[in-house]
Amino acid sequence: MTWYTWLIAAALLAAVAAVTGIKPKGTRPVEHTSLMGAARIVLVFIILICLWLAFRA
Repeated sequence: MTWYTWLIAAALLAAVAAVTGIKPKGTRPVEHTSLMGAARIVLVFIILICLWLAFRA
């Protein structure tokens, strides 16, 4: 595996953790805040743009 593959895997893992609200033990809860809701909307919007660009390519 190249460094680029590891970078993509880390980005996908971070995106899944952000959308699902997974957090380390002992940290502040953020999964039910408006900021997390906005982040999820932005993430979905970015994914849709990437899919649209991939479809057009």
